Amino acid sequence: MSLTNTKKLLDSEVVKRDCVDELCFDKPDPLLIAKKYKDQYIALICALFAYGNAGQIVKLLYSFDFTILDKSEDEITKELQGFYYRFQNTQDIINFFIAIKRLKNKSSLEDIFKIGYDKNHNVLDGIESIIKAILDINQYYSDGYKFLVGTIPKKDKNGDIKHIGNAPYKRYNMFLRWMVREDNLDMGLWSRVDKKDLILPLDTHTFKVSQKLGLLRRKTYDLKSAIEITQTLKTFDEKDPIKYDFAIYRLGQEKMV
Repeated sequence: MSLTNTKKLLDSEVVKRDCVDELCFDKPDPLLIAKKYKDQYIALICALFAYGNAGQIVKLLYSFDFTILDKSEDEITKELQGFYYRFQNTQDIINFFIAIKRLKNKSSLEDIFKIGYDKNHNVLDGIESIIKAILDINQYYSDGYKFLVGTIPKKDKNGDIKHIGNAPYKRYNMFLRWMVREDNLDMGLWSRVDKKDLILPLDTHTFKVSQKLGLLRRKTYDLKSAIEITQTLKTFDEKDPIKYDFAIYRLGQEKMV
């Protein structure tokens, strides 16, 4: 498909998808639960558990009582007994909620993000700041916890985050879309991050759809591909390239391309 036709298709889909009806239990998406609370820390929890089957993700998130973030750590431990999800066992989930509770009591998540972001307006540096903050505030480790929270991005000899050799950080970039953009889908809870700096939340499905749409020629699923697709989308809309993310995701989910 030519980029001209792709732009026409995506522009049409963006308009069509920008409505509250797109977020419902018949069309499961973790944003459905995040929007119910409109809280940056609950949104982060929703985003980081957003891997696997969309219906199962929403079912898990719906089962959480997020008021436990305002309770004691002993109460969190008690109330999350028996919870698990794919790679995370009960202890992983308990320690994750404890880490989020401690961060919530300490600082705004946007402030934590901006520690890194403000250096060069690079959202990857902001993502690194959040990951470091979560890992530092609760000294707990397991493979499941590592998968959930993510790892510190690999850097080159100049201290810059590598585009090749790093994962696309899909769940964090999706979280940033929710926080920074504002329309009938995204919440726009943050005001000090520019939406032009966002990176496409790339997973294996949107990777394949992007190839079919002619947005990407690379055949490697990594951070560099996410950035290259974003650069292509900037030729469609320089100020808001990630407005196309939800449309690309739905086109793949509904097998329209």
